[in-house]
Amino acid sequence: MPIQPPGPESHVYAPSELNQEVRLHLEAGFPRLWIQAEISNLARPASGHLYFTLKDNRAQIRCALFRGHAAGLGFRPENGQEVVVRGRLSLYEARGDYQLIADGMLEAGAGMLARAFEALKKKLDAEGLFDPTRKQALPDWPGRIGLITSPSGAALQDMLRVLGQRWPVAKVRLYPSPVQGEQAAGELLKALQAADAHGWADVLIIGRGGGSLEDLWAFNDEALARAIAAAKTPIVSAVGHETDFTIADFVADLRAATPTAAATAVSPDGPALHQQLSRLDKRLLKATHQHLDRLSQRVDQVGHRLLQCDPGRRLDQHRVQLEQLQARNQQAMKRALDHRQQRWSGLRARLQARHPGRQLERLTERMSELESRLQRAVHSALERKQRELQGLVRNLDNVSPLRVLERGYAVVRTPEGQALTRKSEFIEGRLINVLLSDFEVDCEVTSAPRKARIQ
Repeated sequence: MPIQPPGPESHVYAPSELNQEVRLHLEAGFPRLWIQAEISNLARPASGHLYFTLKDNRAQIRCALFRGHAAGLGFRPENGQEVVVRGRLSLYEARGDYQLIADGMLEAGAGMLARAFEALKKKLDAEGLFDPTRKQALPDWPGRIGLITSPSGAALQDMLRVLGQRWPVAKVRLYPSPVQGEQAAGELLKALQAADAHGWADVLIIGRGGGSLEDLWAFNDEALARAIAAAKTPIVSAVGHETDFTIADFVADLRAATPTAAATAVSPDGPALHQQLSRLDKRLLKATHQHLDRLSQRVDQVGHRLLQCDPGRRLDQHRVQLEQLQARNQQAMKRALDHRQQRWSGLRARLQARHPGRQLERLTERMSELESRLQRAVHSALERKQRELQGLVRNLDNVSPLRVLERGYAVVRTPEGQALTRKSEFIEGRLINVLLSDFEVDCEVTSAPRKARIQ
C-alpha cells in the first residue's frame, strides 16, 4: 500500500528542529547522573576541552568535558582508564549525536576509593578522633584478649600462634565476623560493639590479612571508625600488610602493621620474661651471698676490735666508784667491795672469751643493787640525823616562850597582834589582846598603868 503524503494536520519536522526538540526532552527528562565506564577515543584539542567515549562491553556514549571542568581534575585521563563521570545528557544538534556533557570525573576503582578514603580521613581528623591524647594505653599484663576477625582467615592462626608462644597464660576469645564484602563492615561493627559491651577482654585486636584497597574497604567504614573511637576497651588495629593503612588504623588506640605484629604488641614476651626473671634471680642470689659475706667480714672485724679493746679501763672506773662507796659506807662496805673485787678479777679473764656487752649488763645490774644498798645506808644516816633533829627540837621547845606561858605568864598584844611592852602603850579605854598558853582573850584598859606588885 503506497504511503500517503502528510496532510495539513501533520507537522513536518526539519532535522534541526527535531534535534532541538529531542535535546530539550533529554535535558529536561534526565537529571544530573553518574556513569562508570572505560575511556576510549580520547581527544585533547588546543582549546583545552576533552572529548572521549565511555564504553563497556555492550555499548558506548560520546562525552565532552569542557576546559573549565577539565582544568580541575586531579589526574590525567588516558584511553583504557576506568572512570566515573558526572554530567547531563544532551544532543549535539548539528550531527544528531547523543552525548553526555560532563562536569566532573573521578578515577574509578582504587582511585575513587582513595578519594573517599582521604575525605573520610580528613573529616574524622578534624573531629579529633585521631588525637593521640584520647587514645588508651594497652594493659601491660593482659589476662583476656579478644580477636575480631574471620574464623577462617590466616590472620587468626597467625595471632593464635604468636599469643601461644609469647603469652600462653592469657585467655583468647574470638568474636567472628567476615572481613571482606558488602556485609563485612556491618558485621565487624556488630562484633566490635558486642565485644566492648561484653567487657570480657582486657584488649581487643580487630584486623585481617593483606589485600587490595577494595578487599580492605570494610575497615574504612565511618560507623566502624566511630565505634572504635568510642570503645571503652583498648583496641589494636591490624589490617593488611605493613604498607596498608585504613581508617581503623588511625582511630584505634594502636596501629599494628600486621596481625602478627598486633599479637606481639598486646602480649608480653613470656619466654624473655622468664629468662629475665632467671637472670634477676641469679643476680639476687649472688648479691645476697656477697652481702652476707660482707656482713660476716664486718662481724669478724668488730669481734677482733672488741677482743683488742681492754675492758680493764671500764673496770677501773667502776673500781674508783666502788672505792668512793667504800669510804662512804665505812668498813662493812669495804669488805663487801673487796669480795666483789675478787670476783671481778676472775671475770676479767673470762671476759676475753665472751661478748663484753652481756658482762657489762650484769655489772650494771650489780651496780643497781649496790646503789640500792647505798640508798638504804643514806636512809639510815638520814634517820639518825632525824633523831638528832628531834632532840634539838625538844631542847628548843624547852626554851620556847610558849613554855613560859604554860607557867601562867601571858603576852599582851594589840588586836592586830603586835606585842605591847611599854607603859605608855597602855591607855585607858584601849582594846588589847591577852595571849595565854592555850587561849587568848580580848580586854579593855580600864585604868592608867601603875607600878607592878610582885609577890
